[in-house]
Amino acid sequence: MNELIDLALDAADQAGASYADVRISERETESLTVKNGALQAADSNRSAGFGVRVLVDGAWGFAASSLLEPGEVTRATREALAIARASGLARRDPVALDDTPPVTASYRTPVEEDPFAVSLDEKLAILMDADAAMGAVPGVSVREGTVEAARERKTFASSAGARIEQELTESGAGIEATAVNASEAQVRSYPNSAGGQHVTGGFEAVRAMRLPAHAQRIAEEAVQLLDAEACPSGQMTIVIDSSQLALQVHESCGHPIELDRVLGMEASFAGTSFLTLDKLGRLQYGSPIVGIDADATAPGGLGTFGFDDEGVPAQNVPIVSNGVFVGYLTSRETAPIVGRSSMGSARASGWNVIPLIRMTNVNLRPGEAGTLDDLIADTSDGLFLSTNRSWSIDDRRLNFQFGTQVGWRIRHGRLAEMIRNPTYTGITPEFWGSCDAICGPDEWHLWGIPNCGKGEPMQTHRVGHGAAPARFRNVRVGVGRW
Repeated sequence: MNELIDLALDAADQAGASYADVRISERETESLTVKNGALQAADSNRSAGFGVRVLVDGAWGFAASSLLEPGEVTRATREALAIARASGLARRDPVALDDTPPVTASYRTPVEEDPFAVSLDEKLAILMDADAAMGAVPGVSVREGTVEAARERKTFASSAGARIEQELTESGAGIEATAVNASEAQVRSYPNSAGGQHVTGGFEAVRAMRLPAHAQRIAEEAVQLLDAEACPSGQMTIVIDSSQLALQVHESCGHPIELDRVLGMEASFAGTSFLTLDKLGRLQYGSPIVGIDADATAPGGLGTFGFDDEGVPAQNVPIVSNGVFVGYLTSRETAPIVGRSSMGSARASGWNVIPLIRMTNVNLRPGEAGTLDDLIADTSDGLFLSTNRSWSIDDRRLNFQFGTQVGWRIRHGRLAEMIRNPTYTGITPEFWGSCDAICGPDEWHLWGIPNCGKGEPMQTHRVGHGAAPARFRNVRVGVGRW
């Protein structure tokens, strides 16, 4: 591998590139899916290759290949150089990189139990036990469960002298029950919707989920939702659980802080951003208790790593402090535009695509409201909302609507009747400005989102969001109908 890297860097240097980097990576994945008591899918995939990125006369060029051979490395490097020269014909301002120093280093995800060493039979038994527990509940129409594992080994090197090796391991699992009657379908998921929970770590994380132990409960709730009361309409106090709040952070906080969106360099799939440069350090993004960090060092986070794909070390960077917007997600190219150094969020989803600014673990800091029970007890009237079902947000990340799988009415500090099809809507700064309580560290949980899309061609990446349940006042609810 080192010979191939040196070959590419030498070829770029001899051709006049002011900077070049090479990424060689191999990613393997494994997944099992059980549906209604039968194995529906068993998948195993492996992808390996390299990508060469060069900077010539202030313009980028990139090329990649799955053939790890000297001749192909030379060809791809020449192609990257040609693309850079062609791109330079249309560039406005030359690319200028920050002064991040090159390092020689390595990083490996801490793993207690290798997910690839756990037998397929054992994984299948966990899913089958959970499926049986869901199937024992009358009225459940569809039962589904998944277990997944992924590992990426990659080497990064740059003409500036960086040499970094990383091994990132991921594990995830989830179950879901669907109940159907003549008028609608209701779904309950555990530990989260959209495939469950995903972490960087080993199979110990899947065991800790205890899928079979929670299967009967979610199946019963799916059936109960068919006859539950519809969500009321109007302005109400709402308490949002940590899993739903994680997606709220993703959509209304994570995407708009991507500096390439702010600068108009990227708009695919998530639009641009209302957080323009004039708002940095000035905008009251939320109430004074709202604090948000981008933390690529958080243990177990799906956005946790040692170094990004530009060789920048993982960092914990404030985004919102005391409710004030103070930071962006940046790359080596974009950070100097706001007078800063990269905070290490340039990542590529594979060897065959360029690094883009991506969320790491964009986390809502825990507050001082104690436990969820304490927060409910402190709320005289409102709704408790749990587990995402749907979302919609405009292309500047301002106006949004979310639906959750389930809700409960809060009456006199207690959870009362179950609520069907709850929805809420708002405008991002107003919504976060209405936050008046956040639960403490014991309720804080770091959730993984494995399917964040961005770019053309689209890159699906893995990000994380930590949150504790929080309360919001005077939020409009019940505006949607299924």
